[in-house]
Amino acid sequence: MQASSGAAAVMGSLQQPVWVKGPAFPSKGFGLGVTQTQLKMNSVGPLKSSKLEGSLVTGRPPSSVSVAMPEIGGLQGSFSDNSLGDTDPEVQSIIADEKERQFRNLSLIASENFTSRAVMEAVGSCLTNKYSEGLPGKRYYGGNVNIDKMEILCQERALRAFHLDGEKWGVNVQPLSGSPANFEVYTAILNPHDRIMGLDLPHGGHLSHGFMTPKRRVSGTSIYFESMPYRLDESTGLVDYDMLEKTAILFRPKLIIAGASAYPRDFDYPRMRKIADSVGAFLMADMAHISGLVAASVVADPFEYCDIVTTTTHKSLRGPRGGMIFFKKDPVLGVDLESAINNAVFPGLQGGPHNHTIAGLAVSLKLAQSPEFKTYQKQVVANSRALADRLISLGYKLVSGGSDNHLVLVDLRPLGIDGARVEKILDLASITLNKNSVPGDKSALVPGGIRMGAPAMTTRGFTENDFESAADFIHEGVQIALAAKKAAPSSKVQDFMKFVESPDFPFTQRISELQGRVEALTTKFPLPGV
Repeated sequence: MQASSGAAAVMGSLQQPVWVKGPAFPSKGFGLGVTQTQLKMNSVGPLKSSKLEGSLVTGRPPSSVSVAMPEIGGLQGSFSDNSLGDTDPEVQSIIADEKERQFRNLSLIASENFTSRAVMEAVGSCLTNKYSEGLPGKRYYGGNVNIDKMEILCQERALRAFHLDGEKWGVNVQPLSGSPANFEVYTAILNPHDRIMGLDLPHGGHLSHGFMTPKRRVSGTSIYFESMPYRLDESTGLVDYDMLEKTAILFRPKLIIAGASAYPRDFDYPRMRKIADSVGAFLMADMAHISGLVAASVVADPFEYCDIVTTTTHKSLRGPRGGMIFFKKDPVLGVDLESAINNAVFPGLQGGPHNHTIAGLAVSLKLAQSPEFKTYQKQVVANSRALADRLISLGYKLVSGGSDNHLVLVDLRPLGIDGARVEKILDLASITLNKNSVPGDKSALVPGGIRMGAPAMTTRGFTENDFESAADFIHEGVQIALAAKKAAPSSKVQDFMKFVESPDFPFTQRISELQGRVEALTTKFPLPGV
């Protein structure tokens, strides 16, 4: 989709003056079905930075008229309600630098995305001022009439976004993020030292699902509960459901978790439901990574089979940084999930909710119900597959051999290099991804793989051809990393990092040339929201 003059006006006003080296007018749209007319309506014309801050930081509408703000304060002193640039130029400068980095970089972190301007405005609103312990209608403070309206609206939109019947499902939108949401579920339905099973971290699981090592209980989940991981079949890269079933029969967990942070395939929810029922366990899905894909019905639906579903809100859903817990309203295994989970959130583990975040989440959940959002999520999956296919054609080994969702996991060990070194070289070339464990790894600090995802750059307008170019850039960076490893003074990773950052590093020019080609591509695409 070609960018309109309206898009150019928006980007010209919101991204100056730090991006003058790149193309001044991005050639493509936001990747969410934004039309020329819509962009023109949203364009506010050239703005100075202080006026932008007025809109996104103080919550005031942008204006072409400069207004002197009154001083606020009592007899003991006063202060002016100034803009961020006037109040703290140091903070403003760091934010400006981060805007430039995000604009120029090829952002492939699978757990990141670019949220919308509307979400940012809600998160930067006066709702941050209000304290509201408790649920709507049951607050411990006064003055929450509008906060109640906002939270109820968010709950209703959450149920609609995931196609849920409000008679059968409820949702708590107060969790501060995904890991707190998960621990709130554990607190609600488990007793200390009860048993849980989640996907092992080196095999693509998440820390909050109970990760531990022979020497250390790494996750708080493994400190308070007894954890037994299930794993992938290393020959296929897929969850070994047969071994999961055998282990569950022996371990007798009270909770089984379907979810991952680096698993490129769908879960077999019917099989996991059968296993959970056979041992009398709750089945919980952590859909943090794929919630946007679930809302758009482009991957399997965990709600059909699970008792509880948790998620973050800032990844494929494109919302603010928060969390949600969905629960069946009918009792499960004798537990009233609604009461137990709500009480675990507050007063169990949290105080007052972040009302500005809930407002931003409400906005993103409205957007998640649009036809454009479904088109976007289909493009995310198509882009992820294009990236996977191109990497395979270049000779890379992918965990599971491909991707069904938004992410790709590459096993670098056959090439004789690790994810830590490759991540470093690519970062210098404006390619942002992360080192990641792959099945069979011995170290989480020097893992054998890299993880990359499609949501962020799809938001900016990337299509399949662009992700194929991204794969070529990654391949070139890996070749530089291999040469740098060979030239490094020792085999230690810390020595490699020092070598790369030294003035005598012999591959600086190659990295610089790669960076130039990367940024020539990324700066053609607008950065929404900022």
